[in-house]
Amino acid sequence: MALDKLLENEAHSEIERIRAEARDRAGQILAEAQERAQAMIESRTRALETQRQAGIVRARSAADLELNAARLTASESGMTQVYALVDQHLDQITQAPEYRDILARLIYQAREVVTDAESVEVNPAEAQLARELVHDIPVRENPSIRGGVRVVARGGKSGITNTLGGRLERVKGELAPQISRILAE
Repeated sequence: MALDKLLENEAHSEIERIRAEARDRAGQILAEAQERAQAMIESRTRALETQRQAGIVRARSAADLELNAARLTASESGMTQVYALVDQHLDQITQAPEYRDILARLIYQAREVVTDAESVEVNPAEAQLARELVHDIPVRENPSIRGGVRVVARGGKSGITNTLGGRLERVKGELAPQISRILAE
């Protein structure tokens, strides 16, 4: 029986050794799996953080674009309102007593450019005033002229228009930055 006991003890020792090796191997496998899982979690976390940061950048860019578009729209709206107001004032200027001097200067400047003028065209509302200012050539009524004069030569083939509205159109590009700055304040 001692042999049975010895064999049984040896078998138990061998089983314990195998179990210990299996536990060690299982521990190694578990540790490796945990390392891989942790690496995977960290990798996914970094990827998600990168995506989140990219999303934030996209959102900020979109917000900046919307803000700039809103500013531009507001600026354009403000510019439109300013020019509409200026147009109203230009219309009112034609009713002011000092408009006589303004129209005289507009006619004089246009005639300096068109030296062979045959006629002067003005808005029907300004025809009487123009006739008082121009004595050497005919004054014609032209409803398309507003706040100024058109001097015609060579049978209507050449001429120049000199109006307050036309002058405003020519300087709008120069005035735009100043008006935008004022509107932004």
